[in-house]
Amino acid sequence: MDAEMLASALRMSTPVLLAALAGLWSERSGVVNIGLEGMMIIGSFWGAYGSYAYGPFWGLLFGMVAGLLLAAIHAVATVKYKVDHVVSGVALNILALGLTRFLCIKIFNQATASEHTRAFATLNIPLLDHIGFLKPLVTKVSPVIILALVLVPLSSLVLNRTVFGLRLRSVGENPLAADTLGVNVFLMKYAGVLISGALAGLAGMFLSVEHTGMYVEGMTQGKGYIGLAAMIFGNWNPAGALGASLLFGFAEAISIRAVSSVIPYQFIKMIPYALTLAVLAGVVRRAVTPAADGVAYERGGE
Repeated sequence: MDAEMLASALRMSTPVLLAALAGLWSERSGVVNIGLEGMMIIGSFWGAYGSYAYGPFWGLLFGMVAGLLLAAIHAVATVKYKVDHVVSGVALNILALGLTRFLCIKIFNQATASEHTRAFATLNIPLLDHIGFLKPLVTKVSPVIILALVLVPLSSLVLNRTVFGLRLRSVGENPLAADTLGVNVFLMKYAGVLISGALAGLAGMFLSVEHTGMYVEGMTQGKGYIGLAAMIFGNWNPAGALGASLLFGFAEAISIRAVSSVIPYQFIKMIPYALTLAVLAGVVRRAVTPAADGVAYERGGE
């Protein structure tokens, strides 16, 4: 396997990794976030608009804020009003599809695509960029890819080594016990879901601004759901989510590069999704879900 294949796999795995981290933050607080796909969709649209109108930094900011705002709806619905987490997430996915179609017509005067966007300037990794066989992997790298990789140890550090992270995880494991110790359960759940939305919005922004160069309807192609699968495969752990995301990235890179006169193109494109199903079938029963994941909490046992 050459460095060009590794570079392609890294690019393909980045939105899945960000979606997996997004799901991890939410579920560690005890809220299932099926709405990751919708948050990626809304992030991809507003990321493209922000980059087109003001530049890539604003595209990144717009994308993250858009994902965060959609996540806020999910948080209010599930935490305050005790709406079923899956129902709320699916509703947000549908809302995001319709809302982006409407906004695209209003802003860009076309239904399914935006104007071309402005991407970040690419970076070369010092010292490594002089090693010949590594050159495709460490040159012309998107800053968002580097940010996504940095977020893996950062998420692990915050969740496992800080007071905030330990409180968030305690709420996801046993909210009643956390409440008796003075932890604001509702605040921690809101924080987890909002961080999740911002990361999902960043994943969408990467697709439209850094990967494709424009917003196109349907461009997420289920990567929010694949991110959830990567999170489960990684056992709700940032490092595990990275490994699982790279696996899916390799599968997608192979499906793009594979050319066959015997196997229909549609079957080759199914490789990442078939891998997702295989992983879920083999891993879900052995994965350790946060104890209070998806369970409604009412203060004082009301």
